[in-house]
Amino acid sequence: MAEKLNAYNRKRNFARTSEPEGKAEAAQAGLRFVVQHHLARRDHYDFRLEWEGVLLSWAVPKGPSYSTRDKRLAVQVEEHPLEYRNFEGTIPQGEYGGGVVMIWDEGYWEPNGDVDGGLQEGMLKFVLKGRRLKGKWALVRLKGKPGETKANWLLLKEKDEYAQTGDGIPLSTTSIRTGRTMTEIEKGEDEKITPNPFGSTGVQLARLGRTIPEGEDWLYELKYDGYRILAYIAGNSVRLITRNGKDYTKRFPDIAYSLSDWADGRAMVLDGEMTVTDAAGRTDFHALQNHLKNRQAQSLTYIVFDLLALDGKDLRGNRLIDRKETLEALMKDVPENLHYSRHIRGNGKKSLIAACEAGLEGIVAKKVNSTYSGARNGDWIKLKCDQRQEFVIGGYTLSDKKTRGVSSLLLGVYEDGEFVYSGRAGTGLSETDVKELEKKFAGIKRIKAPFPLAPKPRKNEKITWLKPELVAEIKFAEWTEDNLLRQASFKGLRTDKDPRDIKRKKAEDENRTPSFVQEMERPMEANANNIVVAGIKITNPDKVIFEEAEINKGDVIRYYVRVAERMLPYLRHRILSIVRCPKGISQACFYKKHPGPGGQGIVTIPISTSGGEMEDYFYIESAHGLIAEAQMGTLEFHAWGSRVNELEKPDLMVFDLDPDEGMDLSRVRQGVRDMKNMLSELSLTSYLKTSGGKGYHVVVPLKPAVAWDKFYDFARRVAQVMELKWPDRYTSNVRKAKRSNKIFIDWMRNGRGATSIAPYSLRARKGAKVSMPLAWDELDTVAPDGIDMAEALRRIGDADPWQDFFRIQQQLK
Repeated sequence: MAEKLNAYNRKRNFARTSEPEGKAEAAQAGLRFVVQHHLARRDHYDFRLEWEGVLLSWAVPKGPSYSTRDKRLAVQVEEHPLEYRNFEGTIPQGEYGGGVVMIWDEGYWEPNGDVDGGLQEGMLKFVLKGRRLKGKWALVRLKGKPGETKANWLLLKEKDEYAQTGDGIPLSTTSIRTGRTMTEIEKGEDEKITPNPFGSTGVQLARLGRTIPEGEDWLYELKYDGYRILAYIAGNSVRLITRNGKDYTKRFPDIAYSLSDWADGRAMVLDGEMTVTDAAGRTDFHALQNHLKNRQAQSLTYIVFDLLALDGKDLRGNRLIDRKETLEALMKDVPENLHYSRHIRGNGKKSLIAACEAGLEGIVAKKVNSTYSGARNGDWIKLKCDQRQEFVIGGYTLSDKKTRGVSSLLLGVYEDGEFVYSGRAGTGLSETDVKELEKKFAGIKRIKAPFPLAPKPRKNEKITWLKPELVAEIKFAEWTEDNLLRQASFKGLRTDKDPRDIKRKKAEDENRTPSFVQEMERPMEANANNIVVAGIKITNPDKVIFEEAEINKGDVIRYYVRVAERMLPYLRHRILSIVRCPKGISQACFYKKHPGPGGQGIVTIPISTSGGEMEDYFYIESAHGLIAEAQMGTLEFHAWGSRVNELEKPDLMVFDLDPDEGMDLSRVRQGVRDMKNMLSELSLTSYLKTSGGKGYHVVVPLKPAVAWDKFYDFARRVAQVMELKWPDRYTSNVRKAKRSNKIFIDWMRNGRGATSIAPYSLRARKGAKVSMPLAWDELDTVAPDGIDMAEALRRIGDADPWQDFFRIQQQLK
C-alpha cells in the first residue's frame, strides 16, 4: 500500500511542513471520512474517504452542498495518509498547499456497493455519518478532456431527510475538532474544546455476592451481558475503551458517531455496557459476538449507567446518586442506540426475582453514596440468576467418533500467576462456533500441556493442547468439591478480556484477604492473648517487633494478611530463604533456607545442590503459608528466580543497584534510568521497586525459556556493558575495593540458588521498611527506603503499578 502515497510524499518537504509523512495503515472496520477547509492559494475544501489504509482525496472548490440541485466540482488528487485526517494547522508558504487547514467535518462513511468497482466505473455512492454532513451522497466522474492530468468528479447530495434548499457551508465556520476559526488556527491559538480532566481511569468492578444487600442505602440496576466500555467524548472525538484498556472505537463506529452527534461538542466520560438486545429487551452476549464478526447482523445498544466527568469536571468523587441524576437528565433525548440504565432504590430481593423470571442475567447492587474509586471495593455487588464467568481455553478434545472439530474445551483460570485446570465445557458449541474456534486454534497449538496439573484424556479421546490465549464465557451449574466445573456450556469468546486477568470468581470472597481480615478480629476463647487467622494460631500478638515504630507481631500479621493478594504471585511456588526475628529486630535475627517442622501451607521439596547432593528446601502455596511463616517470626521473604514446576528455567531477573556509602541519591536514580534504558535497548520491559535499603531494584519478567547458566551469563553481561559504557559510574565487581564512589550493579542474584527480596516483603531494619513496587514516574519522589509498613498498606488501596507484570511476553534466547 505504501506506493499509493509516493505522489503525496514527493510533493512535500517534511523538514519544513508539520503535515504527517505518508505511511499506509492496515484497513480496519469503521471507515472514516474527513472534510478539511483549506485556505491556500485558492480557497477550497478537501473531501477525503478512508479506503484500504489511505485517504482517497478530492479538492472541492465550493465545498460540499446540502442541496440536491448543486453539482459541486471535485478534482481528484493524490491519496493522503490516514493520519492526515488529524491534521489541523498551517502549511508554510512556499510548500505544496501552503496555507491554513481546518478540520471542518469528520465521521464515518458506508459505501453502497463495490468501492473499487465504483471508482473504476466512475460512480461511487455512500452514506456519510458526520457531525455536519449526513445521509446519502454520490461522486460521479466526468468525462475527461484532452490535456487534463487530474480526474474531475461531481460531489452530489442525494434526496433524503437531510437534504436542504441551501448549501449550508457559510453556517459552519469553526473547526469541528477544536472549535477554532481559520484566523485562530493561523495565529496558533489554543483549542476551544473543553478537554476531559483525565484520559484514562480504573474501572469500578462489582464483587460477586450471594446475599442481597437491602435498604435505602442501595440502588439496583439490571446486569447486562456485553462488553464493559468507557466512552471518552471531547469535541468531535470519541474513544471507546474496554475495561483492560483496549480501544474498540473502530469496532463500534455507529455508537461512536451517535455519541459524538448527541454530545454536540460537550466533553464527558461515560461508563456503560455495549450490548445486543433481543425483541424482549434481553442482552445477548452470543449475538454481540456475531455482531463483531458481521456488523450488519444485529444492531448495537450502548447502555450507560455512570457519568465520570462532564464539561471538564471530574465527577468520580461525587455521590453515585448525584452522578446518575445528572446522567439521566443528559440522556433524555438520545439516539435509539444509546440507552440510560434506570435503577430502583430498595426492594433488592424483588428486583432479583423479577430479573431472573424475565430471563435476564441478574442485578447489580450499588451503594447510593459511593464514589467511583475504580476498584473492586464492595461498593458494587453483582447477583446472578445463573453462574457464569470467563475461563481461558487451554486445550480441546476430540472423541474417536469424530475426525475433526471439537468435542469439548479444556478450561482454566489463573491463581497467583499459575494456570490451573478448571474442567471442561462440552455443550453450547454450534457448527459456526466450532469452525471459528478451529481457525483460531490453528495458530496456537502446542505439544506440552499449559496446566502444571493437566487432566488425562478419557477413553477413546484425543487432547490437543493450546497456548492459553483465548478467553471464553462459560455458563455452568456449580463448582464441585474437586474445584471443577459441572454442566459447563460455551457462550462465546471474550476478546475484551486479558487471559492473565481471568481468576475464579467466588461469591462474597473474590480473594482470600477479606476472610483473613475478619478472622483477625476473632480471639480464641481459650486465651484472649491469642488470635486465630485462617485456622492458624497466632501467639504473643502483642510482642514488640519494631520498637521505634511501635509495631508488634499482631501488626506484622495484619500487614501480611492485607498484602497477601498482591504479594503471593511473586512468592508462591518459589523456593524461599527467610529472615526470622522472633524477639524483634533489636534482638538476634537469623537467616534460614532449610525447612523446620512443617506448618500449614508450607511445602518441603528435595533439590539437588551444586555438589549433586539432595537437600530439603521449602516453598509456600497460599496465604496460609505466608501467615504461618509470619507466626514463626519471619519478617523477610527472599525468593528464587524460578518456580518449582520449572525449577531449572528462571523467569524473574533482578538487578540491585547498590551505591557506595554516602552517594548522592540523584546519582542512584540516574543509575536506575541507565539500567532501564539499557534493558529497553535489548527489547526488555522492566519494573521498579524499592529495596527497603540503600538502592533500587530493577526487575525483568521473562518466560521460562533458558537454563540457569545462560540466564546468569546474560545478567552478568548486562552489568559489564553498563560498566564499560560508564566506567566512572558503575562496577560489576563485587569486591568492596572496586566500589569506591560507584554503584555496584549486583547481577549475582540471578544464579541458581540465589535469592532476592520479594515485592511487598518487610525488611528487618529500623522503621519497618518495605520492598515496594513503584511506577516508573515515582522514581524521583520515592527514596529506596521511602516506603514503610503504614505507607505500603495505604498504597494497597491504589492501582497496582505492576498490574501488567505477568502479562509481559518476553524471553531470553
